Amino acid sequence: MSTVAASPGSTVGVTSKLTQTLLTLITQKSNRRKLLLAIILYTIYKYRRSVLFVRPRPDLPGPPGLPLVGNFWEMATVPKTDFHQSQERNFAKYGKVYTMAIPGVGRTITVKDPEILDHILRTHFWIYEKGSRFKETLGPLAFSQRMENIGSGRDSVFVQEAQRAINYLDKFADTGKSVDLQRLFYCFTLDSFGEIAFGEVFGCLDDPSHDVEFAAAFDRLNHGLAGRFLSPVWKLVDWWTGNDKRVAADRAIVRDFAQKIIDRRRRERAQQAKVDEGKDVGLGNKDLLQLFMDIGSEEGGTPLSDEMLVDSVLNFVIAGRDTTAQALAWTFYLMHRREADPAIVPRILEETDSVLKGGLPTYETTKQQKFAEACFNESLRLFPAVPRNAKICTQDDVLPGGIKVHKGERVTWNVWAMGRDEELWGPDARVYNPFRWEKMDKPSSAKFASFHHGPRT
Repeated sequence: MSTVAASPGSTVGVTSKLTQTLLTLITQKSNRRKLLLAIILYTIYKYRRSVLFVRPRPDLPGPPGLPLVGNFWEMATVPKTDFHQSQERNFAKYGKVYTMAIPGVGRTITVKDPEILDHILRTHFWIYEKGSRFKETLGPLAFSQRMENIGSGRDSVFVQEAQRAINYLDKFADTGKSVDLQRLFYCFTLDSFGEIAFGEVFGCLDDPSHDVEFAAAFDRLNHGLAGRFLSPVWKLVDWWTGNDKRVAADRAIVRDFAQKIIDRRRRERAQQAKVDEGKDVGLGNKDLLQLFMDIGSEEGGTPLSDEMLVDSVLNFVIAGRDTTAQALAWTFYLMHRREADPAIVPRILEETDSVLKGGLPTYETTKQQKFAEACFNESLRLFPAVPRNAKICTQDDVLPGGIKVHKGERVTWNVWAMGRDEELWGPDARVYNPFRWEKMDKPSSAKFASFHHGPRT
């Protein structure tokens, strides 16, 4: 992407003309015009080094921005495909901590230091929260569930859906036609997590080349919300483009789908209760929805409302589906591209044959495939599913290194940039090298933050 920068001479010329125009207007007879221009000039002078309604932070480095609007123009003009690279350039210029400010969004302090990340997410996690802006802009897709141990007892679901994906690939193996692997992985994970969450498959793998209504609405909702978080005028933009109506419609499709499943499950439970009355049926094999519906079922307990049930189960699907599909897509791409070490694929095939011995994978066998785990971890290091994140400071705090954070300021961290930091990962930090995980000690989750860090709140 090419950029055009104004030369110092042209900037001086524009400033001179603007000053001359303002002086001409001020010297006119209209007192109202003089008063208005005086207020404008005073406001520009007052906020010449700061942003409207945002506390100045001259103690922190960062892009200077413009009077009143701060870094709004800089953020508005950065292409989505260059956002992480632009933050990496700022880190190179200003160090591991820098700040930017935008009216309506506030001040953001961006970091890529594991010690600071540990402070925010673990040792002082109670001071930092997502904040109302996160809930307002990303509310329809907000999630916080930890995705640990979901494979225990559910491995048969993944094996079954993986076999369907393999069968689909077999159709193309001898045709020479290309296959959209990322789309296939999204279908695989949505069907898998849908069955674990709801006890039924969405049918995405029936024909991955065609959209399923729920999946299509799900994806549109993701894209429709993606640009909101950093825009102070997202409500205006959504209204102007009609994005607000699309988001509302897709949100209704997704939530109505979940609600219908909950209603049907209640009817089925009522009918089954009559059949099982007086019998000891035990716990049985329950999906996630059933586990959530059973919360509060004991005497005196408070069951979850339908809205909470929909939120909980959809959040599980969202958190598992996208992250897993993206990790799979990046791993297959990085292992098979021309620049990849040719020893990677034979090594992972050898390990798979050695561990499975012709059998099907299980939750326990995956624990034995250390090199396969290294391949996935290396992919997530370079291309994390959540490349950046943010939290709001709820009370004045001091970060490691003596950096002050005032109440209401946002602290963000860029996992994408941390994964490419040569100080953390060595001179080959930008190279896909899963063998590094065999040679080094297991990194802390503050350094390798692709799976988050600290307790979940």
